[in-house]
Amino acid sequence: MPTINTPLVELHHHGLPRVGPTTAKKLAAEIAVIAARPDPRESTVEDLLHYMPMRYEDRSRLARIAELQDGVTASIEVQVRIGGVIPFKGGRIKLYEFIATDGEGQVRAYWWNQIYLARVFHRGARVILYGLWKKNHHKGYFEVENPEYEVLLDDEEENESPETGAIHTSRRVPIYRKLGDIRTRQLRSVFHHLLKSLEEIPESIPSDVIRRHALLGRDAALRRVHFPADDAPIEHYNEVKSAAHHRLIFEEFLWLAMAIGLRRGERTAETKGARIVIDERIDEALRAMLPFELTGAQRRALGEIFADMTSDRPMNRLLQGDVGSGKTIVAVQAMALAIENGYQTALMVPTEILAEQHHRNIRRILAGTAYNAGLLTGSLRAKEKRETHERIASGELNLIVGTHALIQEAVEFDRLGLAVIDEQHRFGVLQRAEIRRRGLNPDVLVMTATPIPRSLAMTVYGDLDVSVIDELPPGRTPVSTHVRGDDRREKIYEFIREQIRAGRQAYVVYPIIEESEKLDLRNATEMYEHLQRDVFPEYRLGLLHGRMKPAEKEEVMSAFVRNELQTLVATTVIEVGVDVPNATVMLIEHAERFGLSQLHQLRGRVGRGAAESYCILLAQYEQTKDARERLKIMEETTDGFRIAERDLELRGPGEVMGTRQSGLPAFRVANLVRDQRVLETARREADYLLAKRRDDPDTAAMIERVSREPRFGLADVG
Repeated sequence: MPTINTPLVELHHHGLPRVGPTTAKKLAAEIAVIAARPDPRESTVEDLLHYMPMRYEDRSRLARIAELQDGVTASIEVQVRIGGVIPFKGGRIKLYEFIATDGEGQVRAYWWNQIYLARVFHRGARVILYGLWKKNHHKGYFEVENPEYEVLLDDEEENESPETGAIHTSRRVPIYRKLGDIRTRQLRSVFHHLLKSLEEIPESIPSDVIRRHALLGRDAALRRVHFPADDAPIEHYNEVKSAAHHRLIFEEFLWLAMAIGLRRGERTAETKGARIVIDERIDEALRAMLPFELTGAQRRALGEIFADMTSDRPMNRLLQGDVGSGKTIVAVQAMALAIENGYQTALMVPTEILAEQHHRNIRRILAGTAYNAGLLTGSLRAKEKRETHERIASGELNLIVGTHALIQEAVEFDRLGLAVIDEQHRFGVLQRAEIRRRGLNPDVLVMTATPIPRSLAMTVYGDLDVSVIDELPPGRTPVSTHVRGDDRREKIYEFIREQIRAGRQAYVVYPIIEESEKLDLRNATEMYEHLQRDVFPEYRLGLLHGRMKPAEKEEVMSAFVRNELQTLVATTVIEVGVDVPNATVMLIEHAERFGLSQLHQLRGRVGRGAAESYCILLAQYEQTKDARERLKIMEETTDGFRIAERDLELRGPGEVMGTRQSGLPAFRVANLVRDQRVLETARREADYLLAKRRDDPDTAAMIERVSREPRFGLADVG
């Protein structure tokens, strides 16, 4: 008899119908990906039970044939009269069909390329069919294509238990997404037999927590979420508001909140090796390097950062600010404070082009100082890389800008006192922890230009203190955004010409680099050639994409900054950080293919100077309803936080934050947008347990589990 800890690869040993060694291996492999298990052999029955139905259908009421309506879904019970296989297209496609009756009328059911059904439906078999019924006006009867079915077994048939007849029809039925090549029907059967064979599923959270929040027990929740009771309101299940769903959502958030609370407590207790002070000399040095007056929001954020850096505990702060709000100069001031105190600083960014730009801008800001800034990326030549490693290890370089190359084995810092991580959601948890490990338990400042909705910030950045720069520097003008169809292309090109004639520059962004057979998208390489040859032959254009060598990217970007190139044709490699104040037009092709946050980031590349700027979203007419809604929001607002909230609702946290590398927990039932209230309740409960009930055996057991299980590694963010 299996338990919830039984490995899925061994499930076939427990006598479950239709679960042989092959199916067991497939289940283990697919669930390992979803549950983030590094080895399929680690996938368990518990992991499988958290593979939730995507929706539920009420198939409990059986209709008569006389009650069927055209275009309406219904369940009926009929008896097979005659069936057979019909070949099409020379036998390449085969259709199985049968005619059946309920004694009063007759119907036709058919399935494409499922000829094995000829062995399933013998003449006289009683069958329940569920599907969308359509009236065949030529034949005068109803028919159904690829319906769900249940063969009702006679008493003398012993090949399967009669109880199986209630899995797929005549009840409230769970519908699952296909798992690899295992379809919903087979999954439903597996879950039915598995839950029947399991003894009571053990509880995982304290009984007083269950009482306080009036939760279902874990055993009942997991059973009911797969097979609702006959009297359960099906709309509650489809809206994920059933008592079973609520219990499982609360539990997921509670474990997460415990992990974050524990990590925050650990950080509070830590002491750092870097001792940082601000005296009159240092204060003057920092002021002298400022290229302009800081905004009030920048000064406030810098005050919070300096307070952290001069305390005895390591800083663990998130600096959040919309595109163009001036986070970089705040970070440079923090790095200068560390350097003035005799420490090294590192700025880690996700792409080489961004590293190169930060390095260039920081060297310009530090031009009047004695600081040495270096660049370390994966594409440096072996000799350059070796020399840079030596300069880092000796302490000669006191500010190092780099990609993930900063945390490779060969890199040894002399006295790393501050690590700044830019666009941190693009790095994995382990990468962030690694850069911290290489210093003197250094201060860590995490920066993001992606506005993070509060519910998402609580989970991704739950153990960080937050500073927000919510004010744009003076001289920045709002960007005017317009959605246009392909019929306006020539007018858009003429508008770009007018801007170039006025001395301005433009971006044209495409979603892919080279032509794809699967997607009918304009690609950057081909369109660059077309635009240069046929549309703007009188101007110079540049091409920029992620597959170019760093030196090539640097050459193109430098030429664009100097206005030697009037238009830059690019992929989303320019999404983050590229700063050209003279660029006033952002044309985004196939805008319906982008997420809201990405469109907002791209729009932020223009409007960086005093001139009026424009973002034109060129979309295809066959765009989906979701895409139309996204693009409408872009026209309505430039508020990054509002856009981020809508993006989170439309696409989900994984997409918004960059999926696998985001450090996001893999929620199996919970949803950060839909379940925000439950998240708040679970967080308050975790705070209470850690503050008031920490010594209780139940709470101690939860803390031990959180500390032991790798999936709670989210607590290591930063």
